[in-house]
Formats: sequence, C-alpha cells, structure tokens
Amino acid sequence: MVPLKYNIRSIRARKVGSLMTILGVGAVVWASIFAFGLSSGLDKTLRIAADPLDILVLRKGSTSETVSAVTESGARNVRALDGIATNAKGEPLAASELVVFGYLPRRGSTQPVNISVRGVDPVSFNLREGLTVVEGRSFTPGLREAIVSRAMSQRFQNLGLNSDFKVQGGEFKVVGIFEANGGAVESEVWTDQKVLAQLAKRTGAMSSLQLRAVSPAARDALISRIENDEQIDLGAMTEEKYYAEQADQSKFLKIVGGMIAFFLTIGAMFAVSNTMYGAIASRAREIGTLRALGFGRFSILVAFLLESLFLCLAGALLGIFGILAVNFLMGGIQTGTMNASTFTEVAFTFDFGPQILLQGAILAVVMGLIGGFLPAFRAVRMKVVDALREV
Repeated sequence: MVPLKYNIRSIRARKVGSLMTILGVGAVVWASIFAFGLSSGLDKTLRIAADPLDILVLRKGSTSETVSAVTESGARNVRALDGIATNAKGEPLAASELVVFGYLPRRGSTQPVNISVRGVDPVSFNLREGLTVVEGRSFTPGLREAIVSRAMSQRFQNLGLNSDFKVQGGEFKVVGIFEANGGAVESEVWTDQKVLAQLAKRTGAMSSLQLRAVSPAARDALISRIENDEQIDLGAMTEEKYYAEQADQSKFLKIVGGMIAFFLTIGAMFAVSNTMYGAIASRAREIGTLRALGFGRFSILVAFLLESLFLCLAGALLGIFGILAVNFLMGGIQTGTMNASTFTEVAFTFDFGPQILLQGAILAVVMGLIGGFLPAFRAVRMKVVDALREV
C-alpha cells in the first residue's frame, strides 16, 4: 500500500486547493446539518410531548383540539369508566381542556399570528409532569392570569413576565414563565379553563378530555370502550398517535431540507472531483513512478480515495464545529412554524444531537467517495510509460 505520508505531503503541497475544498465541504455539511436539525427539532418537539399512557378524547372525526367539542355530559361519562389513574388526592387524572386562538404579533413585527391559548384544570398539571414554572408563579384559578412558555415569551410581544395581552376580548396578565422539556406544550399559553370558557362562550363544551390510564392494557380497553360506546359517542386515541399525526404536518419541511442537502451535496461532489482531477493531472509523473516502483493499481486507487476522504472529513469537522459554535453562542437556535392542522404557531428548538451530526459526517464520506472515485479511477488507468512522459 502507498504510505499515508505520501497523501499528507500531497495535501500540504497543494494548500490553496485543499483548503478551498475543505471550506466548501464544511459549508455544505453546515447547511445540511442546519436543514436536518430544523426538521428533527420540530419532530422532536411534537413527539416528546406524549406520555404512553395518556389518552386524548375528542369529538368523533376531529383531527385536532381546535375543531373538537366534548360536552360536559360526555366528559362525565368518560370519567366514570374504570382504568383511569388517580393522583395523590385520589382524583381521577382526567382534565377537561379548552383550546382557543389568540392573535399576537411576533417580536419585531406588527402582523398578528395565531397562537394556542389553553384553558386547563388543576389536574392538567399532573398530566404534564415535565412542566415547571421557572419564573414568577402559576396562575390563580378564577382570575384572568396566565403562564406562558419561555419560548413563546421570547418570540411574541406582550407575553413577557408581568405583561398584559388580550384573548377573546378579555385581558390577561402573565404571572409566570414555564418550561416543559421542549415539548409541544411550550407552544401554548395556559390559563384557567373556567375563565377562558366564559370569555369564549364555551361553558357547555370543552375542546378535549385528556386522561391517563393505569396501564397499557387499561389504556387500550379505555380507547375501545370510548370509541364503541354509543352513549359516550366520542373519539379517542393515544396522545402519542395524536402528536405523531401532528408531526406529519412537518413533511414539507423535511422535503425542503432534503432537497437543499441534495443539491448542495451534488455541488460539493463536483468541487471535490475538480480538486482531485487537478491533483492527478499535476502528479502524473508521480503516479508513473509509483507504478514503476511496484505499487499496484488498487493501492493507488485506495491512496487517492483516502486523500479525498481526508479532505471531506476535515470539511465535516469544520462544518460540525461551526454549527455547534453557533448553537452554543445563541443558547440554542429557536424558531417557529405554522401547524397546518391547527393553524397555530409551533415554537421549537433546532435538534443538533449526535444522530443529526452523524448524518452530516456520513454526507461528507459520501462526497469523498463519489467525488474522489472517478479521478482516482482515471489515475489507475494511466499507462506507466505515458505517465512518466508527463511534464
């Protein structure tokens, strides 16, 4: 095999071309990880919101809480079923919740967009175990007070601590900021269900009933009973399934991200190939000398592929370091998008976990193999006599 020192000296001898290739690959890996992280962050936000034992009860045929209505009598019938877990006070873990639209402008904008305002029961806090008020306090039942996620507080006007905002014609005061482990709840504003229901004139019917089963078997039995009982006449699904369907709305972002990564990768492959072709053209005599010294075609092919891979992996490390540095300096890259099912803002943080970074590194390896193969194949096809004649 050709010694690795040969490849290292070759790269050092062509500093400008090698550096430009590394920078180009690094930029592609950076942009690709950014696109992958955006799509994965939205997916993660929706999927980590679900508890495997939680059930969401909606009106039959409803695809989201914003278009659902569960009557008080229907909620009572469900609460009376066996298999529902209880809290420390012996109360069933079943909360009637109301979701309405609020209209607020993002920071730096004057155009209002839809946000989710959720009216909750005290039991609702038991059903979101990751939710923690990190600033201020929780709202007082019966008062026009609200708590908002840190993400929403940072993205929207009038949602800062001690600020006032309007929903359904009523003015609410933000008394607390909460976090919920990055789940979908962080795209919501929470307030007292009874207060919100009065303002929205929805005192007779809530959007959903969320409950927790005592076991997986009880969960499945509850869903079957709710779905098939004509007296209850409601639909039910696991919370995991509900948020999985919501996550499907992000397919457009995945397609766009994939297309961006694809076209950038094609461009980077041409750049790598161009660099390797240039290196081979200027090293024809070296290749002939290597062949004359007894190095086989396979050894030379491997040597040039290793050189191409080294350049691309160096670019991958540069791109990965760059995206992690930006993410660290910004304290996590956050953004939001419109949920096509609910037409409300979903706030989420980009996901730059090990799996996403690995995808960027694999992309660089593919660039190196494909971009370097044709030039390397050309090198091994050169005749020894012709290569030695090259000036």
